[in-house]
Amino acid sequence: MAENVKYIAQNKKARFNYTVEDTIECGIVLEGTEVKSVKNGNISFPDAFAEITNGEVWLQGFHISEYAFSSIFNHDPDRKKKLLLHRDEIKRLQRKVDEKGYTLIPLDFYLKKGRVKVTLGVCKGKKLFDKRADIKNRDIQRDIARDFKSTGGRLL
Repeated sequence: MAENVKYIAQNKKARFNYTVEDTIECGIVLEGTEVKSVKNGNISFPDAFAEITNGEVWLQGFHISEYAFSSIFNHDPDRKKKLLLHRDEIKRLQRKVDEKGYTLIPLDFYLKKGRVKVTLGVCKGKKLFDKRADIKNRDIQRDIARDFKSTGGRLL
């Protein structure tokens, strides 16, 4: 990422449950109080996904809590949010999603030059044995780092 980027939230569970084939940066259409809640980090997206309908990309399952300091004119926390992409990018994503097993998952939410952005991933679900292999590799890497640190950076 470039400078002036502040991460709000990352979807670590998505990277564990899915294999990320491709990523794309999207803008997101938000109402006034939604922007303030997102900047405060009051978001939740464990089961969020994006779908393409009528040439538009919509984010579903993305919960933005109501802004505490607003008046009665607050936003609906669970409404569908529109993602901003160019037409050719949407067509490319549509071709990818039409293949069996691929879906669009939000990976990161961040601020870039004061605007809320989403990293959308074209993902394919992992099988159970793939997840076990990832856990095993992570444990091995942790043990290697621990041994390397305990020896003071010397190889034995």
